[in-house]
Amino acid sequence: MTNRKKLQPARVWREARAIIWRYRRRVALGLVVMTIGRIAGMAVPASSKFLIDDVLNGGRSDLLLPLALVVAAATLIQGGTSFALSQILGVTAQRAITEMRKTVQAHVARLPVNYFDSTKSGVLISRIMTDAEGIRNLVGTGLVQLTGGLMTAILSLCVLLYLNWSLTLYTLAVLLVFGGSMAAAFRRLRPLFRERGKINAEVTGRLGESLSGVRIVKAYTSERKEDRVFAKGAHRLFRNVAKAVTGVSAVSAFSSVVMGAVGTILVVVGGSAVADGAMTLGDLIMYIFFTGWMINPLVQMANIGTQITEAFAGLDRIREIRSMATELDGDEDRRPLAGTRGHIAFHDVWFSYSEDLPVLKGVSLDAPPGSTTALVGSSGSGKSTLASLVLSFNTPDSGRILVDGRDLADVRLADYRRHVGVVLQDNFLFDDTVEYNIRYARSLATREEVVRAAKLAHCHEFVTAFPDGYDTVIGERGVKVSGGQRQRLAIARAILADPRILVLDEATSSLDSESEAQIQEGLRTLRSGRTTFVIAHRLSTIRSADQILVIEDGRIAERGRHAELMALNGRYRELHDRQHRIELNRFVNPGEELAPAAVGRRP
Repeated sequence: MTNRKKLQPARVWREARAIIWRYRRRVALGLVVMTIGRIAGMAVPASSKFLIDDVLNGGRSDLLLPLALVVAAATLIQGGTSFALSQILGVTAQRAITEMRKTVQAHVARLPVNYFDSTKSGVLISRIMTDAEGIRNLVGTGLVQLTGGLMTAILSLCVLLYLNWSLTLYTLAVLLVFGGSMAAAFRRLRPLFRERGKINAEVTGRLGESLSGVRIVKAYTSERKEDRVFAKGAHRLFRNVAKAVTGVSAVSAFSSVVMGAVGTILVVVGGSAVADGAMTLGDLIMYIFFTGWMINPLVQMANIGTQITEAFAGLDRIREIRSMATELDGDEDRRPLAGTRGHIAFHDVWFSYSEDLPVLKGVSLDAPPGSTTALVGSSGSGKSTLASLVLSFNTPDSGRILVDGRDLADVRLADYRRHVGVVLQDNFLFDDTVEYNIRYARSLATREEVVRAAKLAHCHEFVTAFPDGYDTVIGERGVKVSGGQRQRLAIARAILADPRILVLDEATSSLDSESEAQIQEGLRTLRSGRTTFVIAHRLSTIRSADQILVIEDGRIAERGRHAELMALNGRYRELHDRQHRIELNRFVNPGEELAPAAVGRRP
């Protein structure tokens, strides 16, 4: 069962007040314009009394033209104010939505990496794009119409009391019942609107995953499975919407009943008043018009109230996101880092993604400036986690990470990351040009600098073979280039960044032997003078590392240079020999694998 959180009206109202106050001048101007329009609109029902009593029954035909001119002028004023209102408040609402989206996106982009690991991107997109839409009902026409409806109802009530106070009391009794029913309905509808946003975000997130992974879906003929997953989410959304539609429809139906009841009262009580001479026919017609003017705003207020309730639900979800601590919280209190030599040291570092399951256990290491540290070990041993700590994607549970002797926790994160470059195992490229993707690390780099980095990463040859060269758009996640080409573009991006600290996570994993030989030369140039951490399963790529750390079960089992570790005949020698036999077998018998028993034996 879905865990539903209650809407917190007090907190959300504070957020709503802040938004309204920010655009108070526009909202106030909208209220003035709307007031003029509503007052002008009353000319039509008010003229009905004079038309019937004075012109038709009283024979005052000389009043016909002035009445017509008043009605025409009032109609023109109504049309003008309606257009002005849409321009004043419509544009303001869109500006508010845009600012909210920018603010939420900026906050989300600065949340810790572990938040993105546990939250679907579609959910975040829904928070940024969809939930902000509700603001239009706060600073747009919604709130102003709600205020205008209330004002119109009060003015109409005053006129009705003046015309016939006893008839008005009967009408008010019915409307009070209507108001109580509306309040009860909104209490039931609020949770539905909040839940709808959550369900919509979940369905959108799962759909985004399915579309991004369409090749895997098709490779395993899992289209029907994805159909079922999406259908399940869509039906959850349907059930929520159906309940909300039922509630809104009940409100609308009850509104019709209320209007019918008021009409019945008007026929019985109003007709009797005219028959008894207590009211003229013009009074009754005018009373009927103003009754409509009082009831219609109330019905509209019910619909607008539903929209504002939905806006509050979206605003509450946005508030939850914005209340989360970002990576940069407190950065202004930390010490700046203008430059760095790239000396990285770990002192008894422990880290876990969940309680009681440590991934790194008391890791200590020293990486001098310009040195290359290779991380090897079995899958899940903690190599990538250690690299993520170097990148400051995560922070240790205990222990210290030092950069040039200063605790990384006391250094401004933004300053530190300006000196860090990375080539990850899963290289992400944007749906843009080759040049844009290489230049992403340094947006002000020239074309010549981009080409120089591409040549070092051995990208220039295949890039210039494209019809549009460096202006070639490579598609979402770089789908229009091969895996090896993607990695070389990522390496070129890191070269252009010119970092002091470099993390290479399986940087050559998607390359064939010929490409790898080319890239190794580029990587040697890239590593020169930089503190580099290399994660590699292909041990042949790290022979020249200054130190090799063998990580097993979150601890450093062995450390040293290649020759030293081979001489130990320990875990590193075991990994090296096993990999050598596998590669040799593939060379001698392409397409075949060694039997498990053979893989496990030492020569």
